[in-house]
Amino acid sequence: MIPSGEFRERLTIQRKDVTRNSIGDEVFTWSDVATTWAKVMPLRGNAFFAANREQHAIDARFLIRSRTGLTEAMRLVWNGENYDITNIIKGTGPYLGTIEIHAIHGVKDGR
Repeated sequence: MIPSGEFRERLTIQRKDVTRNSIGDEVFTWSDVATTWAKVMPLRGNAFFAANREQHAIDARFLIRSRTGLTEAMRLVWNGENYDITNIIKGTGPYLGTIEIHAIHGVKDGR
């Protein structure tokens, strides 16, 4: 188990909400799902993680305590910056009770 003292950074998890305006156009907004403590591991250069036969460039890894409902359609906000989730990995062994999140800095679709 990871000591609590390693979770030093505040991280906000957000989900995308899609509504329609008065002329029928889709309007995208982000709403907070939770704010939690995290261990943040920024990566330098081009780091690649192979999963599901796809490769994703990742800018950071975030380690949080286990929670339900987290999906790759969500995003993270850390230090006022947005990170798109590319992979979610349940912790095993010494990481039991945690989730490792791989993320890319910025928003994929610009919304």
